[in-house]
Amino acid sequence: MKVEVKKVDALKRELRFEIPKDRVSKVMEGIYTEIGKHAKVKGFRPGKVPRHILVNSHAKLAQEETIKKLVPEVYHEGIGQQKLDPVDLPEISKVALKDGVLTFTATLDIRPEVKPGNYKGIKITRKSSQVTDEDVNKTLEFFKKGRGDKEAVIDDAFAHGMGFPSLEEFKKALTRQLELDKDRQNRMEVENQIIDHLLKTAKLVVPQSLVKRQMEYRINETLRRMKAQGIGDEELKKKEDEVRKSLEETVERDVKVYLIFEEIARLENITVTSPQENLPGKVLELLLKEAKWEEAK
Repeated sequence: MKVEVKKVDALKRELRFEIPKDRVSKVMEGIYTEIGKHAKVKGFRPGKVPRHILVNSHAKLAQEETIKKLVPEVYHEGIGQQKLDPVDLPEISKVALKDGVLTFTATLDIRPEVKPGNYKGIKITRKSSQVTDEDVNKTLEFFKKGRGDKEAVIDDAFAHGMGFPSLEEFKKALTRQLELDKDRQNRMEVENQIIDHLLKTAKLVVPQSLVKRQMEYRINETLRRMKAQGIGDEELKKKEDEVRKSLEETVERDVKVYLIFEEIARLENITVTSPQENLPGKVLELLLKEAKWEEAK
């Protein structure tokens, strides 16, 4: 087997494979043996069809199956031989089986070198999750407007209409809910401070094959949700470009963040041991423990 490697850019590699006749014919022999066990040819029982008749009647199938078997097998041997670490599945092209020799080209992105910078002792601040009377009163006004009754008085009767025994109980429930909302928002802001720091300090080239795959996945998910909401196929086609444009920056950013997290996990020996765990979550946990917490002003 011959493998020629061409460097297309910082991450992209083009591998040209050539598999010699003897290996191709050996695999093809095995394929014909399998075909012969089940082939139905008039005048012959299954398993008793002469080889030359099988070749005449099933040559195309045998070639397709030979290619299907050899291409992934040889590809994995090739990247091992060349010590390449792909980040995604390759793009296979120029597949040809001519004069018994199989050739094909595999284009792939290799895993980038990631330098995460200083990820310990990141300065972060967290706002208070305390709820003020002003917060509660604003929310009560929001509920009042939502009912469309400008003259309504916010009292026990109003609370009854919202399903609570008294205005005091309604305010207590609102306070708990607002605290949870603030807490969730503050947690997200803290995580974003960590991520913003990593994006500023880390050095890496983002593999576009990963961005492309993630982009297609996100677009399909967004369109699927829109379809479930009753949007028709014609309208979805019109919205696809709009969705793609809106996701461009986010997807590239998310891929970059994931690669940084992956490298920090490698450096810190962080592993995922159960389906309930996820790598970014475990890395964030470490970074928050190691962060330098400051009081919010």
